[in-house]
Amino acid sequence: MLMRLIILFTVVPLVELALLFKLNGYIGFVYTLGIVIFTGVLGAYLAKSQGKEILLRIKHEMGQGRLPGEQLINGLCVLIGGAMLLTPGILTDICGFILVIPITREIVKVYIKVKLQKMMDEGRGNFYFRW
Repeated sequence: MLMRLIILFTVVPLVELALLFKLNGYIGFVYTLGIVIFTGVLGAYLAKSQGKEILLRIKHEMGQGRLPGEQLINGLCVLIGGAMLLTPGILTDICGFILVIPITREIVKVYIKVKLQKMMDEGRGNFYFRW
């Protein structure tokens, strides 16, 4: 787990920086900066609108007496996707849009559900709770 975090916080930013420099070489600084700003603003808008919609669905399901498991996974995807869209970079923007847009989010949700089911079947899910 520690190695994954080291890779996440060192390798990914270096790759993002290299891609931004490469893009800068192709289309110029102003357009590259414009793309980064545009995706950040668009991502914030999408995450906010999707987040509000998901919160309404969670409230509705809880009002019906059902557990909102599906909507909680949606909320997690939108939260992570929104954070990725606010991070400058090409790869993080692509991943962020995949997690925020409902159609592409469904593909990721299938993967998450399979992983969670496998963890529960093997009994290797550690959940920490503290009062």
